[in-house]
Amino acid sequence: MSLTSANGMIELRSISYAYPDKTVALENLSLNIRRGEKIAVLGSNGAGKSTLFLILNGVYRITGGEIYFQGRKISYNKSDLLMMRQNTGIVFQDPETQIFSASVYEEISFGLENLGFDQGEIKTRVDEILRLLNITHIKDKPTHLLSYGEKKKVSIADILVMNPEVLIMDEPDACLDPAAVKNLVRLLDDLHAAGKTIVLSTQDVNLAYSWAERILVMKDGKLLKDASPPEVFADARVIGEASLELPLVFEMANTLKIQNHFPGEKAIQKNDLIDFIKKKL
Repeated sequence: MSLTSANGMIELRSISYAYPDKTVALENLSLNIRRGEKIAVLGSNGAGKSTLFLILNGVYRITGGEIYFQGRKISYNKSDLLMMRQNTGIVFQDPETQIFSASVYEEISFGLENLGFDQGEIKTRVDEILRLLNITHIKDKPTHLLSYGEKKKVSIADILVMNPEVLIMDEPDACLDPAAVKNLVRLLDDLHAAGKTIVLSTQDVNLAYSWAERILVMKDGKLLKDASPPEVFADARVIGEASLELPLVFEMANTLKIQNHFPGEKAIQKNDLIDFIKKKL
C-alpha cells in the first residue's frame, strides 16, 4: 500500500516515460495529487504536460518508477486500467480528436452504452450533463455542424457523464474567446464545488494564477516547481527557466510593492488590487 495521506488520489514516484524511439518525455517525476485540488500545469510545448496526462489516465505505461491510485499500486493489468480510466477522465485539447458520433446525444451516451448501462440510467445521466453545460438545445444536432465552442462543451460532456473523480483537461481554454473562457472557469468552479479534483494545462498564466490553488511548472519532462501561485511566480529562476510571463495582476502588485498587504500565500486577484488602489487614491 502507498504511504500517501488519506485524501491522496494519485501518487507518482520517480516515474519516467520514453517513447519507442527512446526519446525521453518524462524523467524522474514525483507528484501527489490530492482529492479536491485545483491544479494548473504550466510549460511550453514539449514540456511533457500531455504525456503526463496520458499516463494519469492509463493510456501510456510508465517506463520507470511507480504509480499508486487511491493507495493501490498500478500494475497495468485489466482491472487496474479499468479503475484508472473510470476514475480519471481526460478532455483533449482538440475536440475533433474526441468526437466521432453522428449526434450530440449519441456522442455523450456512447461511453455509458459501451459499459452496458440501461437506457433509463443513460438518459438520466446525459440529460443531467446537458443541463449542466447548458447544451440541451443541441442534443439532437449533428456533431459535424457544431461550432468550435459547442464541440468543446460536448467533449467535456463526454467525460463528465462518466462521473470521474479526477478531471484532466489539456488546454481547455485554447482557441476560446474571453466570454467562453469565463464560462469555462464558472463550470470548473461548479465542478470543483461538487467534489471533483481538477488538473488542467494552460498557456495562460493569468488563468493559472487566478483559478488554481496549486501550480506545477514543467520543462523538458521534469517538474521544476510545485507550489501555490504566489510562490511559483515569485520564483524568478523558475519563471526564467520555463520562459513564463508574470500574470498581469501579480506583476502590478509586485511593481507597487504591496504583496505584504495581503495575508499569507493568498493569490492577489484583480478585485483585491482595484480595492487597494481605490483606498490609496
